[in-house]
Amino acid sequence: MDFLLKIVQNINLYLSDYILLILLLGVGIYFTVRTRFVQLRCFGEGFRAVFGRSSKDKKGGISSFQALTTAIAAQVGTGNIVGACGAILIGGPGAIFWMWIIAFFGMATIYAEAVLAQKTRVVDKDGNVLGGPVYYIRQAFKGRFGKILAGFFSVATILALGFMGAMVQSNSIGSTTEKAFGIPAWGIGIGVAVITGIILLGGVKRIATVTEKLVPIMAILYLVGGLVLLGFRFRYIPETFGMIFRYAFMPHAIVGGGIGYALKTAISQGAKRGLFSNEAGMGSTPHAHALANVKNPHEQGVAAMIGVFIDTFVVLTMTALIVISTLYAGNGVLASGAAEGIDKANMAQVAFSSVWGNSIGSAFVAICLFFFAFSTILGWNLFGKINVEYLFGKKAVPIYSVIALVFVVLGSFLSNDLVWELADMFNQLMVLPNVIALVALSGIVVRSAKQKGKDGLPTEKE
Repeated sequence: MDFLLKIVQNINLYLSDYILLILLLGVGIYFTVRTRFVQLRCFGEGFRAVFGRSSKDKKGGISSFQALTTAIAAQVGTGNIVGACGAILIGGPGAIFWMWIIAFFGMATIYAEAVLAQKTRVVDKDGNVLGGPVYYIRQAFKGRFGKILAGFFSVATILALGFMGAMVQSNSIGSTTEKAFGIPAWGIGIGVAVITGIILLGGVKRIATVTEKLVPIMAILYLVGGLVLLGFRFRYIPETFGMIFRYAFMPHAIVGGGIGYALKTAISQGAKRGLFSNEAGMGSTPHAHALANVKNPHEQGVAAMIGVFIDTFVVLTMTALIVISTLYAGNGVLASGAAEGIDKANMAQVAFSSVWGNSIGSAFVAICLFFFAFSTILGWNLFGKINVEYLFGKKAVPIYSVIALVFVVLGSFLSNDLVWELADMFNQLMVLPNVIALVALSGIVVRSAKQKGKDGLPTEKE
């Protein structure tokens, strides 16, 4: 296990520190410029598309709101609590600043993903809607190269989301629940697998129905709890924001080492954990956005941007403010760097417990993390299923579902570091073919962002 961990860590080092950082920032800036800052111009329109209009379900598809909540269910997971804590612990409070940067440009990237997913979706002989990166990859590259690229993406997605991703989520559920309530992690894993299996039997419609109810509840619960805690640490909030901006450019005071090494660590942690959190550019959420029944691709594109905003600028930022204001600001226990006994898995619990007491703090984080991670398992399982069906046909889906549920159970008690590193590796491998196709089809995205009819939406011709 240690040998495998070192190999995976070395792969991730090059992917996250060099390839991933260049690709994510590069493609985000590229689409931001080419769409004339669509994330700013159409931000209000995105909120209206999500909350102001209602697209009715049709056979084979789901509403725009259900597509967004399914996407957010996948986005808002352990990355918003455990991932954010890991980024802060390794890269210092400044890593959050770089997460914000990645998310800002990522809003333009995810607009492109949703538009192309809508443009290239297909309807099978049973009337079911299918869509996702594999379909726009094949449109971008018609020949053998496109088939290989789409196949590579599908395999990486199945491993990253359906298998390794499920392990990460259940691992976090198991470790936090065991700490809070004393329930064995493997028992929690079995319970989560059973509930997941029951919901998955209902197909896309049942998943969408569950997520549209679960996502708002879990987000409100976490945000209200976070605001109550911040009320106790209100006087440290200015210092907290100051540390985020100061250590974004001078992280060596907390991270250690030279300024070059520390800055690279802060940026790479922000990029890597930012990707795992908001998933913009990864190619996961387009599977959900492709299923939405909307008037045109632009409408779902601007709705998709709101998913990144909620994930990073609302939920993840809440985690950052809680952790930094309690553990770093005011000469907290981590003010001088990492402390013994605190890791990314228990960091949020330590933060809440420092104000509410160990029992209440640990229980609150465990409950919130359960909802976050469980909803992500549902969303990611759906995305993996779409790629299994693309590669092997419908007959392979039941086999995939059983294997995915086994991974949920295994993840609840396997090594935390290895699980996270494997998930990071396959997540990052998904980015490569997805970004190549996005750039190749950028003309379609630009036309969608420019050609608008009434109410700020593209014309029917587009």
